[in-house]
Amino acid sequence: MHHLILDQPRCEGHGLCEEAAPHLLHLDDDGELILDVTDITETDFYSAEEAVRVCPVAALRLQASQ
Repeated sequence: MHHLILDQPRCEGHGLCEEAAPHLLHLDDDGELILDVTDITETDFYSAEEAVRVCPVAALRLQASQ
């Protein structure tokens, strides 16, 4: 399992990650990114990886569980 980690101060609210993985995260009414899921299962790994990849400011990362 992996964890999806957000560097909130770095996030600029572009929303590309939300388009890539709307079932894992969303932008609230103020444009702040909210992680709905942080423990990423094998089923959601590809979507989480895509959300990380498309972020233009590298505000998201995946970390392997220990």
